[in-house]
Amino acid sequence: MRMSPFLKIAIEAAQAAQVVIDKYYAGEFEVEIKPDQSPVTIADIETEETIKKIILDAFPDHGFFGEETGKVNEDADYNWLIDPIDGTKSFVRGYPFFSTQIALMHKGELIVGVSNAPGFKEMAYAEKGQGAWLNGEKIEVGDITDISKATLSLGNIATVASKPQWQTVGELVQEVHRIRGYGDFYHYHLLASGKIDIVLESDVNILDIAALSVIVGEAGGTFTDLSGNALTLDTTTVLACNSAATHKALLDRLNYV
Repeated sequence: MRMSPFLKIAIEAAQAAQVVIDKYYAGEFEVEIKPDQSPVTIADIETEETIKKIILDAFPDHGFFGEETGKVNEDADYNWLIDPIDGTKSFVRGYPFFSTQIALMHKGELIVGVSNAPGFKEMAYAEKGQGAWLNGEKIEVGDITDISKATLSLGNIATVASKPQWQTVGELVQEVHRIRGYGDFYHYHLLASGKIDIVLESDVNILDIAALSVIVGEAGGTFTDLSGNALTLDTTTVLACNSAATHKALLDRLNYV
């Protein structure tokens, strides 16, 4: 794969982040609760600062939007979207469903994504027009289009559970071949690798999914919000599928507003 300087730096930053994460994961650290009731640790902050330095040293005129340290130069054409430890609750409780998410947006379009999961020893990455890769091997979505043979993974779904569309989700659960809740980065890695077929979430942050959307898209999948809109900084929902046909059929059924 021919990597752009952007992707090379993103991978370098993810690898440096893993060194920090590994240092804290097996040890002791204090946990603080943010105003939104989500946890944050010194590991989150130190990891983001490590990523930020590498990226802004390489591209000082770029913007940076981090989960913990906020925005820098947000009006720049190129903006990096970073969640240093997506899945801090998992990290704090000592199980491996956490990852580092690094994405690059150019004039509103997501063009680079790196998703590194230290606990799984998995790094997925992609950039526009270059395909998607997992641990150095090219990956593609699967070819199952029959709903009765598909695997559906549900992530954060509190909001959709309170809406009329929950009835439709319940019908899908009965129709698909298999229902799971792999969650966080992991079901997107599985989708991009052809191992599951549909992911649905209604309560996410763009920093959680920006990189993953590039990876799934470059693997041949379709990734929008639950209304079929392209991702923006305000996106909070996801419908990601292995095929455009399945994606359209589910959008039509959900009619999500």
